[in-house]
Amino acid sequence: MRIDRVTLYHLRMELKHPFETSFERITHRECILVELATGDGIGYGECVADRNPGYSYETSGTAWHIMENYLIPALWGQEVAHPAEFQSLVEWVRGHPMAKAGIEMALWDLYGKLQGKSLRALLGGAVDKVEVGVSIGIQESAQQLVDVAANYLEKGYRRIKIKIKPGLDIAETTAMRKAYPDLALQVDANSAYTLETAQALQPLDNLNLLMIEQPLAEDDLWDHHLLQAEFKTPICLDESIQSPRHARQAIEMDASRIINIKPGRVGGLSQAILIHDICQNQNIPVWCGGMLETGVGRASNLAVATLPKFTLPGDISASDRYYYEDITNELFSLNPDSTIDVPNQPGLGVTINHSSLQRATLHSETYLPK
Repeated sequence: MRIDRVTLYHLRMELKHPFETSFERITHRECILVELATGDGIGYGECVADRNPGYSYETSGTAWHIMENYLIPALWGQEVAHPAEFQSLVEWVRGHPMAKAGIEMALWDLYGKLQGKSLRALLGGAVDKVEVGVSIGIQESAQQLVDVAANYLEKGYRRIKIKIKPGLDIAETTAMRKAYPDLALQVDANSAYTLETAQALQPLDNLNLLMIEQPLAEDDLWDHHLLQAEFKTPICLDESIQSPRHARQAIEMDASRIINIKPGRVGGLSQAILIHDICQNQNIPVWCGGMLETGVGRASNLAVATLPKFTLPGDISASDRYYYEDITNELFSLNPDSTIDVPNQPGLGVTINHSSLQRATLHSETYLPK
């Protein structure tokens, strides 16, 4: 593949419902759609960096800068035989995994189209549908949280994740467990606690949770290791796992007994596969988290979640969970068994709704080799 044109689209899309985590409440989501073109086809990828640096230091602004000035120029004049080769072209660029992941996803889409193979087939996935759950943001009261969960359970979701933060944690999770004694339930703190304040989470250890996700700092491994020693409930790391190296270290020090693999966070699908393989060798279960992706990123997440160690439901909910209008023609629906079908068309298996894309675009720019 020799790329001869790249177009970036800065998107802003309205959410159906506000989504609140421990660090912010959003009503709209921003991201960057990447379009790579050759003489033979076009591939699309999604950079999941949002407007604000709450979840990550990367934002839509920094990602655009890095792609425009460093990652895109690295493609010019290169014959990329396989998408994973992109990593070697940009390894000198430190950090910025979300920016890298967006371009690499587009390479995978283009490569699959040229090969006539779906992304699932390229990755070696063995199933045609994956089990999913839903993530619920922080609500105004424990009762409202229970009521919101009831709506999703009626839709067919069998696993629910709730966001927590200091002061909005024990009562809320206890109310959920009391209302739904047998529900597959997990909590996500998004780095809201310190090693000291996390001691207040001890009552959660008696609620039969699937996991406690990322309670401590977004770049921490060691304190999570200390905290895990005090809990029987598995701690799952998300933000702290930014590379295969971080995954290996977290497993070696027992800082994470479950790992949330987000290809958009770890630098791309090639890096997600490496993390999956490390976890498979160490018998560590993994699951695919979500970043409120459009249909482009959702298709990619579904494909990677077909790998064998993805044994826990992912945050890859149906399209109607998120947006009034998505940018893909293909929309993903929840099956009665709390699964979503994986696309089987070449590449990501989705096509762009250009009218919707135009309405969501704040700014676009096309780049050509110099």
